[in-house]
Amino acid sequence: MGPADLRMITMTYWGFDGRPHTGKMVINKSVAGQVVSVFKKLYGQRFPIRRMQPVEVYKGSDDASMAADNTSAFNCRRVGTSGTWSQHAYGLAIDVNTRENPYIHPYPGGTVDPPNAKDYVRRPLDRPGVINPGDKVVRAFEKIGWVWGGSWSTSKDYQHFSQNGQ
Repeated sequence: MGPADLRMITMTYWGFDGRPHTGKMVINKSVAGQVVSVFKKLYGQRFPIRRMQPVEVYKGSDDASMAADNTSAFNCRRVGTSGTWSQHAYGLAIDVNTRENPYIHPYPGGTVDPPNAKDYVRRPLDRPGVINPGDKVVRAFEKIGWVWGGSWSTSKDYQHFSQNGQ
């Protein structure tokens, strides 16, 4: 994925403090308009977002970005130890409110990422910034044809939305 295929978009979002904030997200240029439409809809519904910064602010560390409860898209990284490029490496996946919407590993004892998100594993969960099955966030992404990681059968990635469902 070359820089010419990516776009830095600036969007206004509602913070957990009930005030509007401005954030930045790096996304594939082919989906930039669709992504803006989703976040415009979420803004209109006052869905809170903790922060929205490119992963470069965290020196490319997915762990640091997740621990900060950051909403982001592009990150040149692989899927775990598989060697396969993540959809984030193509700018075709977004993680939203990573603490409120953790990733639960599929293996026995399923650890939680980020580690500070253990109180947010159960779904449905009625707390600010949490994404639940069929809610307004899931519907907004479904409207542009994206798939929610919370609907996966093996692991649960409640923060993750992607164009191809991976």
